[in-house]
Amino acid sequence: MKKPGLLKYLFLLFDFLSALFSWSAFYYFRKTQIEHVPFEFSERFYLGLLIIPSLWVIAYWLFGSYDNVYRKYRMQVFYKTIVSSFLGTLAVFFIFILDDTVTAYSDYYTSFLFLFLLHFFLTFLFRFTLTSLIVKQIHSQKIGFNTLIIGGNDKAYETYTEMNLGKNYGGNIFVGYIRVNGKDTILKKYIPELGTLPDIHNAIQGNDIEEVIIAVESTEHKVLETLLNELEGYDLIIKIIPDTYDILSSKVTTNNIFGTPFVELKTDILPKWQKRIKRGIDVTLSVIAMILLLPLFLVVPILIKKGSKGDVIFRQIRVGLHGNEFEILKFRTMHVGSEKDGPQLSSENDNRITKIGKFLRKTRIDEIPQFYNVLKGEMSIVGPRPERQFFIDKIVKEAPHFKHLQKLTPGITSWGQVKYGYAENVDEMVQRLKYDILYLKNQSLALDFKILLYTVIIVLKRKGK
Repeated sequence: MKKPGLLKYLFLLFDFLSALFSWSAFYYFRKTQIEHVPFEFSERFYLGLLIIPSLWVIAYWLFGSYDNVYRKYRMQVFYKTIVSSFLGTLAVFFIFILDDTVTAYSDYYTSFLFLFLLHFFLTFLFRFTLTSLIVKQIHSQKIGFNTLIIGGNDKAYETYTEMNLGKNYGGNIFVGYIRVNGKDTILKKYIPELGTLPDIHNAIQGNDIEEVIIAVESTEHKVLETLLNELEGYDLIIKIIPDTYDILSSKVTTNNIFGTPFVELKTDILPKWQKRIKRGIDVTLSVIAMILLLPLFLVVPILIKKGSKGDVIFRQIRVGLHGNEFEILKFRTMHVGSEKDGPQLSSENDNRITKIGKFLRKTRIDEIPQFYNVLKGEMSIVGPRPERQFFIDKIVKEAPHFKHLQKLTPGITSWGQVKYGYAENVDEMVQRLKYDILYLKNQSLALDFKILLYTVIIVLKRKGK
């Protein structure tokens, strides 16, 4: 699959040009036909050319218009363009145009319709052209998405033939299938068998899988439940045949993909615009925090060095979004060599913790270097705490649904962290897990703010564990 970088910027460029041309034409129309004054290349005109198109592109970006550009289809583009053009024109009208002097109230309607229709036409024209080129490349099999079928029974074979041999090729490049029912199948004659359920992770990672089709019988609910837990954390599109719909959550919606009906799992809890805002808040607050807390970056290292030998910054590999590993940063709170006998969780009276380390943990000052992880995009300010793979393996044995958390960017603070602080054992990790799952299912910017507020209270009262 080709990377969407250049194509994404083509959509962005044409959106900008469409907004630029439509605003220029509208400005000329408004001056000459509504206000009945000569058109001039004034400072206000040039300022509008800079501000208005930029605001359109930013709004499109916030609402995810440039995501998954290879998966756009023409009716979707038409619907989204007409809705966004109407709402955007409405916003521009009330912010920039409503205070204009007009001779008749009907001039407002004329102005609005002119800008809306022109902006929609130009924007849709470019988007429709690019989307048509993409669809043509997909149908000609020049572009495709690496796809894995999970099933191996007759239903899997029927699904494969309908999707791959039908007239409307949907871009699915079937690299193989995972057999889950213990039986041989005719599907093996067409695509390779990549193993059984325990081999699913190797199959996904080794073949750059982008889409998974789960084709199991409705009687195999236990298999489906296991599969969904195993697939959690991967950045995949997951589709299931409709007769398994009854065991899925309310976040699932149905779709028809080129004549083949599927239930597609919707894994995004936050709308795209809220995700963009959340990231913007993360970056802004991290920069502010690192500036305001600069004195601590100067004082704390001196106290750590004075209290014990070793590096000031503690680095450790943790598991983040979609199971990707990263190096988390903390101010060191333990003596060097505290885990010479293997990974261990800390406790409240842990003698491995230094004197200054106890204070740093109580006040959560030890977490301050993680603002750098946030700036790098490895962490968020609010999100489930990242764990080490060693402890993840232990948690999953007791709570397989832990893998659901890997669809979220880990955070400096979390609902579970506010409730439990540092977990002292796997049982506490499992108890803390339910609050992180609640966060996953109820994620919102308002909830993030509430968690941040409680975190500040804990820091001020030095009640951190």
